[in-house]
Amino acid sequence: MRRKLAAGNWKMNGLRAQLSEIDAMQEAASGGSEVLICPPTTLLTEAVARAGHIEIGGQDCHARASGAHTGDVSAAMLADTGASYVILGHSERRTDHDEHDDEVRAKCKSAWEAGLKAVVCVGETLAEREASNTLDIIGGQLAGSIPDGATGHNLVVAYEPVWAIGTGKVPTTDQIGEVHDFIRARLERRFGAGVGRSVRLLYGGSVKPANAAEIFAVSNVDGALVGGASLKAADFVPIIEALNGASDG
Repeated sequence: MRRKLAAGNWKMNGLRAQLSEIDAMQEAASGGSEVLICPPTTLLTEAVARAGHIEIGGQDCHARASGAHTGDVSAAMLADTGASYVILGHSERRTDHDEHDDEVRAKCKSAWEAGLKAVVCVGETLAEREASNTLDIIGGQLAGSIPDGATGHNLVVAYEPVWAIGTGKVPTTDQIGEVHDFIRARLERRFGAGVGRSVRLLYGGSVKPANAAEIFAVSNVDGALVGGASLKAADFVPIIEALNGASDG
């Protein structure tokens, strides 16, 4: 059985005062599903110290373990704070920092070497969706971004259609199901049925309390990677609770 996962990506948001939101999520985080919060790097150590039932992760890492890379953070540094996960290949990194699949792949290998679990993001733009290229794009990103050696323990895949992130637009449940079923089939084909079925698949892109339960009922959706709605417990707790309900069902 794949344990459900509710992951929150705080992006470039959050000062020390906002760490109290993690405290307010604790009760929901003890309800069966795994809960992950990825705050900015400046908050990692303090977030780990008060994590309780919640896992803490980074939002990116450098592919190298150390070196002359001003402003970057290595996977080993994230692990040294007590973080257990790292998000890689998010569309904002791919777009704003011109990251390509091969760089994401190298970062993923470095994360695994440091003992971190990698949440690898894939997703198509609106132009690619409208050109009916979604599955080709996703297939290419999966092949290029995930190294050999994936397991259900070290890898999570998050499908985030770029056009749905922060826009309020959400694919239909049929569209989400089509992509998640495709990802599952590709993972099984590459890594074998056992590993392919053990990797958790998250949906991300304008997930909110109002639509969470419907999304969690879709085939091969094992949870969500949530942006803005993870910043406050009042928004994220109902999403966690919807996932806990899906786990019970």
